[in-house]
Amino acid sequence: MSNSPVTVQAKGAGRVSAEGNSAVGEHGMSKRANASNRKPVESVEPAKALKSAKPAKPAGSAKPAKPAKPAGSARTPKPAKPESRLGMVRRARKINRELAEVYPYAHPELDFRNPFELLVATVLSAQTTDLRVNQTTPALFAKYPTPEDLAAAVPEEVEELIRPTGFFRAKTKSIMGLAAALRDEFGGEVPGRLDDLVKLPGVGRKTAFVVLGNAFGVPGITVDTHFMRLVRRWKWTEQEDPVKIEAEIAEIFPKSEWTMLSHRVIFHGRRICHARKPACGACPITHLCPSYGEGETDPEKARKLLKYEKGGFPGQRLNPPPGYPGLPAPPLGAGE
Repeated sequence: MSNSPVTVQAKGAGRVSAEGNSAVGEHGMSKRANASNRKPVESVEPAKALKSAKPAKPAGSAKPAKPAKPAGSARTPKPAKPESRLGMVRRARKINRELAEVYPYAHPELDFRNPFELLVATVLSAQTTDLRVNQTTPALFAKYPTPEDLAAAVPEEVEELIRPTGFFRAKTKSIMGLAAALRDEFGGEVPGRLDDLVKLPGVGRKTAFVVLGNAFGVPGITVDTHFMRLVRRWKWTEQEDPVKIEAEIAEIFPKSEWTMLSHRVIFHGRRICHARKPACGACPITHLCPSYGEGETDPEKARKLLKYEKGGFPGQRLNPPPGYPGLPAPPLGAGE
């Protein structure tokens, strides 16, 4: 009998070697099939798997999203920087130049023929309009043309003549007192110095500068109610005292401009930039005005607010100077 290994091919079975090794398992099942029934081996140890696994976040624990910006919530613009001193001075001087173009005919709105008449008319203009003074002084000066005449007048007669200007008793005392002072201390002449003028009865700095600037050609700033209102509205000053306002404005403008600056500002205040309802929509310097919008901005409505020659009405002087584009004012009692 041969001892060589013999391979027997069984029907439906795998090849069996002489050593008894076969592709079939001990119980007649394929090793591959047997292996498929085994439980898979974990690639990571259970302890390590638990340690490395991140716990699931509970529902609703996500980081809240930033609220969406509402529509139109653009970044708020930074407030404008406060105007510098230099910027204000430049703006103020530009306003003066532009007003000079608007009112090339600006002038004192009191009728007068000499320094004495201007002095008396200015004293009478307190607490009333220049128009009312101009309608009153013709009769007064016709009867009392000189300081000597007025100083010797009967007070009751003077009171009756100036009654339309209001406060006629106090004003009579003032104008008769200054007339006597001119007669006794200045030879019947109006002095041309500030220090002398302010010593006269009823004469303050405002009245003195009106007389100096318009009768003697001496520069001065006339701080009346219109002037005070507008320079504060234009942010040239925050002062309320007339003397302090005068000092601050004098630092902004050269001395040669003081008298005409006063006329231009007062003209603008009387015609366009009114106290209660400025005609902003008809104002030629809105681009330079920090208070634009305080008054009527509609152009058509604003034009209806204009006064004197700007509104097509008579001015304040019965005898306006040459070059005035408006109509002369009517005499007392006419058209009222």
